[in-house]
Amino acid sequence: MRIAVAGATGNIGALTAATLERDGHEVVRISRSLGVDLATGEPVRGLDDALTGVEAVIDALNAPPAGPEETVAFFGATTRNLLAAEERAGVRHHVLLSIVGIHRVEGNAHYAGKREQERLVAAGPVPWTIVPVTQFHDFAEMVASWTEQGGVATIAPLLVQPIAPADVAGVLAEIATGEPRGRCADVAGPEPQDLVDMARRTHQARGRTVRLVPTWSGVFGPAMAGDVLMPGEGARIAPTTFDAWLAEQR
Repeated sequence: MRIAVAGATGNIGALTAATLERDGHEVVRISRSLGVDLATGEPVRGLDDALTGVEAVIDALNAPPAGPEETVAFFGATTRNLLAAEERAGVRHHVLLSIVGIHRVEGNAHYAGKREQERLVAAGPVPWTIVPVTQFHDFAEMVASWTEQGGVATIAPLLVQPIAPADVAGVLAEIATGEPRGRCADVAGPEPQDLVDMARRTHQARGRTVRLVPTWSGVFGPAMAGDVLMPGEGARIAPTTFDAWLAEQR
């Protein structure tokens, strides 16, 4: 198949493109750094040309850090532009990478943007599949890096069931080559983890010492405590454990 990946230079997008090519598919990589800015839709001709003959599109695009209004506007613009181009090109399947728990949390800018994405895709002109996944195995380290200063970082004590990025790429590639199925069951890693402990162990694996201060006063507040970010019943469980992923980081 000829499959386009939006956000192809990002972590998940790059892994997904590589997985598709390994399986023998032709991949069209779409990103601003490769010449197509989906936020503006320009150059439209470039996007239209890129989608010529494409049967499925995987949207793994990420948004730059911003407030709720800006993030919703970004995801809204990119999704509208992409869906419009897909309709013109006759694309038969739009696959959206989303996040488990976004409909249970208010006040998070990124989650608000992802909800807008889901709304537009579900109401859009292209047959679709939404794939909600849990946080990635490298999420804890990333969150700690946002606040780290002088060897100290604050981090929320979230309960998560993280998934390996490579497993996410495999699921997206598999779904894109099949028929549209609407909203999928949640996709998660095999076991629950505490975000603070994940960050500590990741730093340790990389030979770094960072003092972690658990707090709900940052980006992730008390509304995200408990099982809010955990997968629902009937979730698809990916095979790679956090321990196995961590062993590869050493």
